[in-house]
Amino acid sequence: MQLRMLTLHKPIHDEMVARARTATPLEACGILSGSDGGVRTHHPMTNADASAKHYSLIPEEQFAVAKAIRAAGETMLAVWHSHPATPARPSEEDIRLAVAPGVLHVILSLAGSEPEMRAFLIADGKTESVPITITEKEQDDV
Repeated sequence: MQLRMLTLHKPIHDEMVARARTATPLEACGILSGSDGGVRTHHPMTNADASAKHYSLIPEEQFAVAKAIRAAGETMLAVWHSHPATPARPSEEDIRLAVAPGVLHVILSLAGSEPEMRAFLIADGKTESVPITITEKEQDDV
């Protein structure tokens, strides 16, 4: 199933922004899970690369998060990472390393005066922008 939109509860959005700001100048990263395009859970991850220009996830953390997602009856909706000093668009490396079919890639840029968050479906070296809705309502209420 290809997600065509992502709905994010504002406190999760704000948690992601705070995490990205704290990690600056390095990239922050994490996984978003839920159902039907609605994010219910943010799983902060460690940027194993400790880099300002790229990230990678620690396999043991990924396995633990996958187990928690299954236990909660959710699915992995997106992988996110921050761009501390560049726009919210996939880099060549982001496109090359996107190997999880159907999982969205969310990029949170801190390059401007306000954080910018965008989602992309990346497949076969091509990117497609996917809208993000940030809501005040809990996902169960949407």
